[in-house]
Amino acid sequence: MEINAGDTAWVLFSAALVLLMTPGLAFFYGGMTRAKSVLNMMMMSMISIGIVSVLWVIFGYSLAFGNGTSKFIGTIDFSGLGSAVNQITENGAAYPIPLLSFVMFQLMFAVITPALISGAVADRMKFSAWAVFVAVWVTVVYFPVAHWVFDFGGSDSTGAGWLASRGIEDFAGGTAVHINAGAAGLALALVLGKRIGWPKSPMKPHNLPLVILGAGLLWFGWFGFNAGSALGASGQAALAFTNTMVATAAALIGWLIVDRIREGHPTSLGAASGAVAGLVAITPACAFVAPWAAVVIGLLAGIICAFAVSLKFRFGLDDSLDVVGVHLVAGIFGCLAIGFFGTSFTTGSGDSAFTWGAKGLFYGGGWDLLGVQALGAFSVLAYSFVVTLVIALILKKLMGLRIDPDAEVAGIDLDQHLESAYDFTSTVGGVLGPRTARVLQSQEPS
Repeated sequence: MEINAGDTAWVLFSAALVLLMTPGLAFFYGGMTRAKSVLNMMMMSMISIGIVSVLWVIFGYSLAFGNGTSKFIGTIDFSGLGSAVNQITENGAAYPIPLLSFVMFQLMFAVITPALISGAVADRMKFSAWAVFVAVWVTVVYFPVAHWVFDFGGSDSTGAGWLASRGIEDFAGGTAVHINAGAAGLALALVLGKRIGWPKSPMKPHNLPLVILGAGLLWFGWFGFNAGSALGASGQAALAFTNTMVATAAALIGWLIVDRIREGHPTSLGAASGAVAGLVAITPACAFVAPWAAVVIGLLAGIICAFAVSLKFRFGLDDSLDVVGVHLVAGIFGCLAIGFFGTSFTTGSGDSAFTWGAKGLFYGGGWDLLGVQALGAFSVLAYSFVVTLVIALILKKLMGLRIDPDAEVAGIDLDQHLESAYDFTSTVGGVLGPRTARVLQSQEPS
């Protein structure tokens, strides 16, 4: 099979788009924290890029997509990917793109998944503990789960992951990325405990323009996340692109409707959060549902997640930036929605015709697809939650997870990074004098 330049270019460009999502997430999360925590929040995303990228090329890719015989884990291969330069991609079928383009595309999924978890532990986790957690978590949780869901084996399906071989439909990572990260965030937040003063003290986002910027970058990069998962410039990619757009727009509207009814005003934080909820919900379904169904899925996801995030106050769970309420809830909803709205599509004609997707309940497909989707969603949830809980408890015992209470009150940025996002004294002191500078510094937002 010859390399197709157009398909290769699309996959490489999509990989770059997905990488952009992690800095976008850093802006999104950074703006949602308090001013004294924004740098640490952004650094948690950035260190994920460094750690996961190195581990991926050493052994991560082989654990996720190695050509073994196990349905639960790939192979351990420390020889590197040098021999992959001249190979094409095989994952259940042959694709006319270089293997390394597929390797790099999948790397970006591995990078952003632990970064998503960080939103659940904002303001209070040691940076060193976070770095160790990321390295351990991707090794024992993400890489195996990616094998379960994304590895369709060789051309004869040998070595396919157990969920992939059962026929789960998760086009771009509703289970492996969002449910996985949401369940891990829940476990880690439980072990760390509540922030000092939560929920009595207001802990509002310090910079909403950063939040909207981050949401915009996520939306932009998500086209690579979803449409790029077609691994080619095809009708399937176009459908995923279309559904990603309309579902996200509908979810934004849905969240704002809840804002208007519940708060009396549509909020910018609601618009950004609704967009992300829609992106999460449509991720597993983007190539398996019609555009009208994508609108319904997005609208419902925005409404459901708007209510879900408020439940943390009822249950006393300090999920700082709503990882559970958005990523776990929308991920489960989007995965199960395929069981209702899923349908079949055909592109091309004659010998080049390609059909994909199974029919859900609304198309007369019966309960089988919904059952497989539920199995995938809740098995990943359970595995991620239990293993993350064990990892967190071990790290808590060995090195401690949480910064000192005094440092938490003063600000995690200064304690962990010896930096502050906003230096009010250098400019104000020179213009207004040291006395005024000290007064304004004492009024610096917390």
